[in-house]
Amino acid sequence: WLGQAATVSNLPQVATGADGRPLAARELVVLVNLPKRRDGQPAHVMVRGIDANSLPLRPQVSLAQGRLPRPGAAEIAVGRSIAERFAGAEFGQSLRFAGREWAIVGVLESGRTAFSSEIWGDGEQLMQSFRRSVFSSLLLRLRDPAELPLLQQRLADDPRLPLEAKGEIRFYADQSETLATFLRILGLTLTVVFSLGAVLGAMITMYAAVAGRTVEIGTLRALGFRRSAILAAFLSESLLLGLLGGVVGLVPAAALQLLTLSTMNWQTFAELAFGFDLTVGIALQSLAFALVMGLAGGLLPSLRAARMEIVEALRAG
Repeated sequence: WLGQAATVSNLPQVATGADGRPLAARELVVLVNLPKRRDGQPAHVMVRGIDANSLPLRPQVSLAQGRLPRPGAAEIAVGRSIAERFAGAEFGQSLRFAGREWAIVGVLESGRTAFSSEIWGDGEQLMQSFRRSVFSSLLLRLRDPAELPLLQQRLADDPRLPLEAKGEIRFYADQSETLATFLRILGLTLTVVFSLGAVLGAMITMYAAVAGRTVEIGTLRALGFRRSAILAAFLSESLLLGLLGGVVGLVPAAALQLLTLSTMNWQTFAELAFGFDLTVGIALQSLAFALVMGLAGGLLPSLRAARMEIVEALRAG
């Protein structure tokens, strides 16, 4: 494997650093069990064995506290989510796995990426501790991202290199595809169920409004207001109610950004922490969907109000 890694690292598509060496990092990925802080139950956590180029090749990861593990030392750096959710994972403490005690010398900050749920340590030390003979992956930086297809073709054409090259975003998307699909289906199902309930609620409210204003509708018709004006008035009220409901719903949705949830990635079996982001685009789409629900719920009651006959409406009072 070392020979394959060296061959791939020296391909012409791979970028080089200021020292002329390829920007490549050999990494090991293993799973360990750690007890959670809140209930003491163990959970799978991903441990990544790194080398000198691992951090420079990941600009989204930075050190929030301490330093990176030294080569050859039983030291680790933990992601912020790990430090917050697992017992004994704070900066300055130590964790025991693979038959050794590992001193926590750093805390990694990577926003809402998966690296916040990882533990980093020296690759060579982790390989010895876990009795592994090969690395799990080779991280590369290309001279030009557009050259990725050339690298993929080069690997496919060389029988000595039974490796597959993927862009980093595509790689992590594939790893979380099953979980993401489940969350999308769950979210869509809940959206449909609650949307039907919201439409029925709006329809009942508007039917009640029409029934309570029958005389007013008859009076307006007698004064010369057209059916289209009555229809537009009740539809506007329904749309306003839908918009108001959408605005009210955005308040707890915005509060969800303060929460961090965790679950198991069904493809890697590792604990994964994730959060919610409410963007301007999502907020506008939500408000538009609320207007659609208001329209759907108010259309039939509005048509009923517009079709009322003047005499029957006045008699109802």
